[in-house]
Amino acid sequence: MKNFKNLKVWQKSHKLTLKIYKITTKFPKEELYGLSNQMRRSSSSIPTNIAEGCGRSTDADFRRFLQMAMGSASELEYQLLLTFDLKYFNSSVYDELNNNIIEIKRMLSSLIKKLKADC
Repeated sequence: MKNFKNLKVWQKSHKLTLKIYKITTKFPKEELYGLSNQMRRSSSSIPTNIAEGCGRSTDADFRRFLQMAMGSASELEYQLLLTFDLKYFNSSVYDELNNNIIEIKRMLSSLIKKLKADC
């Protein structure tokens, strides 16, 4: 069993989730059950899936959960673009968050490839 807290990709995705929670508090109230909720769920799903995968007994299971985390990261990437286009935050906030997601996706991809090579 791996300790998910030691994985840099988990640490970065956890920090991103905290940022998403903070930024979505500033969204219009009508988005409380819309985009705010969706972004919080997709962002928290990234570190959650990494953590759950670490608790699995095989690398194949771990890889499957990393792929789910990748899907959630892609979902969040689009939601960020949508909320930026809706002018819910400025370009510097968008650039920072989007760069975080791109980095996390690269890290997930590398880890998935490493697990495939080890199998």
